[in-house]
Amino acid sequence: MTAVAPTGAVERARVHRRTVRVLVLTQAVGALGITIGIATASLLARELSGSETLSGLAQTAQVLGAAVISFLLAPLMQARGRRAGLVTGYLVGGAGGALMVLAGVVGSMVLLLVGAVMLGAGTSANSAARYAATDLATDATRGRSLSLVVWATTIGAVLGPNLTGPAGSFARAVDIPALTGPFAFGAMGMLLAALVVGTLLRPDPLRLAQAAERDAGAVAVVTGTVLGRAVAAVRQRPVLGYAVAGLALAHASMVGVMVMTPLHMEHGGSRLEVIGLVISVHVLGMFAFSPLVGLLVDRVGGAPVLGAGGVVLVVSLVLCAAAPEGTSWQVSTGLFLLGLGWSLAMVSSSTMVAAHAPAEARTDVQGASDLAMGLSAAGAGAVAGVVVGVADYPTLSLVTLALAAGVVGCGWRAYVVRDATRRRT
Repeated sequence: MTAVAPTGAVERARVHRRTVRVLVLTQAVGALGITIGIATASLLARELSGSETLSGLAQTAQVLGAAVISFLLAPLMQARGRRAGLVTGYLVGGAGGALMVLAGVVGSMVLLLVGAVMLGAGTSANSAARYAATDLATDATRGRSLSLVVWATTIGAVLGPNLTGPAGSFARAVDIPALTGPFAFGAMGMLLAALVVGTLLRPDPLRLAQAAERDAGAVAVVTGTVLGRAVAAVRQRPVLGYAVAGLALAHASMVGVMVMTPLHMEHGGSRLEVIGLVISVHVLGMFAFSPLVGLLVDRVGGAPVLGAGGVVLVVSLVLCAAAPEGTSWQVSTGLFLLGLGWSLAMVSSSTMVAAHAPAEARTDVQGASDLAMGLSAAGAGAVAGVVVGVADYPTLSLVTLALAAGVVGCGWRAYVVRDATRRRT
């Protein structure tokens, strides 16, 4: 006789499938709004500041904004649900894109940096969307659900840079500086993402999950600050600490080497088209295989996949260290594996955070995780430039091996802690 699932379970599964579909659409549109300005942010900053040295400040401001705003959105989502947090993030990001357009029109570097910080809210919302996909997931589907939303980023990441030309034509048509066109398109993309999630993400998956947990008596009283609750959760469940640390180290490894690769290739005479192709292959490694990674996480667990991601990062960095200046198979393969290793670490660690964070501090831990990830990216990008300036790109790759080895260690420790917890229970 075949068992029939309770009506509540059937309805939960239906809402979960709808939630993932909505988030995939939202993520694609939101990523488009974020990535379209990547190619021109540094150019606009250089034009407004008149300095090559300050040209990277816009990207740095956006990364730091994403990190801090991720943490600020956590209590909003805990109190009012995913929809409120995501809509707020996209609206603030859209306002930031509009402010960057205004900065170009009036010629203000200060306005550009403020706008870039606000634009980072779009990245925060996109990052939070992957966790929203896990709110109603079961243990058997959590990794796949999260990874599908991560995969949707590929759509925006591919389309965004290719719209730079049309965005410039649009800017000239409406009589604003050509370099601000991508940010105008980006602002519209953010607003569209806010409209999609605000209209279609109903019922709210986090509110449903919270209601079910309250009925089951699984939610403790919420007290203290966001940071305090996140720290308490890590102390209570050490696997969370290793998951967050693994994610931050993997992200720092990827960003530090990736941002310096175009310069290394240019020094060897590589054409811009070839550099762009290598970066595209890197992005392919980051996102295209994430559904398979999610399936693997559901099958074998997050900790082994996190450790495997660290191993792949080590191999990629060895190849990058061996790459001569210019175009080579070592740098192409190394960048692809750098993206793939990041994907393994990103999906596995995020799934572990979603699975092990206590109900009363779920968004707090997730926000702290994204804060750590963003701060590590900003730090790695800044240090990478110094290392390459003092030494060279191969040295940077070898130095970064220490971070990749740390990812392997986090995967191992997460496995040991998880296994010890199972034996106690």
